[in-house]
Amino acid sequence: MLNQTNLNIPLDREGEEPIYRQLIRFIRMQIESGNLTAGARLPASRDLARQLNISRISVVNAYAELRAQGYLSAHAGRGTFVSGETSTPPPTSQHSNGGGLAPEIPGTPDRSLREMMRLAQKPGVISFSRGAAPTEFFPVHSLRDAMNAVLDRDGSAALGYEAREGYGPLRAAVRDYVSALGIQCNADQVLVTGGTQQALDLVIQALLSEGEVVVTENPTYLGMIDIARARRVQLHGISMDEDGIRLDELENYIIDNNPRLIYVMPTFQNPTAAVMPLHRRRQLLNLANDYNIPILEDAVYHEFRFEGEAVPPLKALDESGIVIHASGFTKMLLPGIRIGYLISDNRHYERIVRVKYAADISTPGLNQRAIHLMLESGVLAQQLERNTRELLRRRDAAVSAARKYFPPGSHWNVPEGGMYMWMNLPKHGPSAAELYVTAVQMGVAYAIGSVFYTNSCGSHRLRINISTQKPAEIEEGFRRLGRAWRELACDYADIDKAGLL
Repeated sequence: MLNQTNLNIPLDREGEEPIYRQLIRFIRMQIESGNLTAGARLPASRDLARQLNISRISVVNAYAELRAQGYLSAHAGRGTFVSGETSTPPPTSQHSNGGGLAPEIPGTPDRSLREMMRLAQKPGVISFSRGAAPTEFFPVHSLRDAMNAVLDRDGSAALGYEAREGYGPLRAAVRDYVSALGIQCNADQVLVTGGTQQALDLVIQALLSEGEVVVTENPTYLGMIDIARARRVQLHGISMDEDGIRLDELENYIIDNNPRLIYVMPTFQNPTAAVMPLHRRRQLLNLANDYNIPILEDAVYHEFRFEGEAVPPLKALDESGIVIHASGFTKMLLPGIRIGYLISDNRHYERIVRVKYAADISTPGLNQRAIHLMLESGVLAQQLERNTRELLRRRDAAVSAARKYFPPGSHWNVPEGGMYMWMNLPKHGPSAAELYVTAVQMGVAYAIGSVFYTNSCGSHRLRINISTQKPAEIEEGFRRLGRAWRELACDYADIDKAGLL
């Protein structure tokens, strides 16, 4: 029987890697090396936490992830044991070998953290964790009127299959719509998709084979991490500075690894809300052209600007056709309608259309026609203007509440648009994952920052969706979050002998 003294785990308490990830790595290494054999009993989570002077939630998270990977098994009333059927998972190199598969991308957000984040659904929890706008932002009455008008006008034709590229008048309306952003294209370069998420997925399927590499910002959009995992391609993150993805690191990586695609969200990036300035955008385009690597531009938040100067999309600056532009009317206004679009030149367009046709034949015609009518009538533009005014009011409430309630040493961005604040908790206190359960118990939830990274960084970061709650709820939610941190920090201080608070 394994007792607590057998796990002398060396921990780097000052490093970027979260404590629970260090536990996972050490225990997995001990199992794979044979030092921990099948049937060995591990210490109870409370005992191991006390032995290592760490938060119990770190041990709970590590054990949960190791169980999900098949390394451990739990038996009610008996404890946690090394599984008798553990198999070593295949390697997960970031480099494409041109032939091997990529069954798991490094840094895929832990399932245990995702399970934890479901606690935000508990009644009474003020949740800042979701990646969607609140329902009061949706023009429900205008949508109903548009659908009724379409059915009166088109009858059963609105309910049949559309052309696989999309409803013709909507494609023309998108062409006109993006021209106001500086993007010049033809309607036959527009593909209507089932939301922006499908647009991203179609590009990945069309341009990459299993095991090939997409390079992105780090942190990056969680949906792209999910797509990469599902499509069995490698996702490599390049660190960011205040201007977005670092081009020196990107070029070095391109030289050594020859990735097939660059994925970026240059305006109000999710999760950081960062905006890539004009000079960095031009430099990124020059770099992509130098190495002939297409750029997938995710512009879903581009128009969520409530202050500051607008910067043109990458596609508006693209003179060679190297940018594939993806956006939609989902995050902006109507998530459930699932109408997005991508714009590409002929080099990739036909291949992407073939993948689209295999995926769903066509995007629902009634939805396409209703969005077309709302675009043409100006309803969407009016609703966007109202929404951005309200976003500014909620952003100001969030910044004010953060200054009032967040612990000394915290840092956060003051976004000029988008839906997110990107927070950095003090390094001397609990991590975002450790804080989460206590926060939910006190009635507030957020998105744990490390799930947005490709390499397990961001242990003290969290993402706050400032759009989801009204100013009074933002104030109360931040008050609860500050209280949760202070209470847990006191326990943390007692454990770590740090003398905090």
